[in-house]
Amino acid sequence: MNATYIVGTFDVAELVFLIFFVFFIGLVIYLNRESRREGYPLEEELGGRVDPSGKKLSDGPDKVFKLPHGRGEYIPEAVPRDAVDVPGTRTFGSAGAPYAPDGDAMKSGMGPGAYAKRATYPDLTADGRPRIVPIGSAHEIAIAPKDENPVGLPVYDANKKLAGKVSDVWVDQSEHIIRYLEVTTNSGKQVLAPMPMAKVQTPGLLGDLKPLIDIDAITAEQFDDVPTLSTPGQITRDEEERVSAYYGGGYLYAKPERAEPWI
Repeated sequence: MNATYIVGTFDVAELVFLIFFVFFIGLVIYLNRESRREGYPLEEELGGRVDPSGKKLSDGPDKVFKLPHGRGEYIPEAVPRDAVDVPGTRTFGSAGAPYAPDGDAMKSGMGPGAYAKRATYPDLTADGRPRIVPIGSAHEIAIAPKDENPVGLPVYDANKKLAGKVSDVWVDQSEHIIRYLEVTTNSGKQVLAPMPMAKVQTPGLLGDLKPLIDIDAITAEQFDDVPTLSTPGQITRDEEERVSAYYGGGYLYAKPERAEPWI
């Protein structure tokens, strides 16, 4: 079969190969640029030195997200980077050594108590209403008649001691589930507790159990230090992060023995 020449000895096969080669090189550059968004440049573990950006062949342009409900635009790269210093000290001199919190571990924001800086406005439903609200402010949401209503039930802590009682429940208007229990502590302070970290104990078949809420993440005294809300009846995304992180930190820092080795 005779080759189909385009110009001189330059044929179709060579043209296809060159097109593929140029396309492949362009694809590699494109993927390399796209991989360096939202978190790039990298920073060193020990010193925190930031790898400089702005390389046209390796760094893509800033990604712009258009926020719903008229909240404008969000550019991750435009958000100031968090401080490299942490409220802790490395347990030994190695890049992979864990940090031990300095001071009050429950408020250090480290380990299981770490949290991200999120927006200081509430999460919203598709139609622009606050997504997580007290059940009295929700639209057509109620506790199922066959379920145990947690309001009024006593709350017990990590030491099986009374920490307070449930005064309200906060529900998700988009998913129709309970997100938080509002707990009135022994001192009278009202704080939120994430529902996934609470166990509802209901009476047995013989009525041998009393209904109660078991939250074993923290102690009764630590309930008074749960991050509070800036606006009553409303929780922002940032406050959600901090409240959940506080209880998460309790699983390691609430009691000294929790941070000790199991073996």
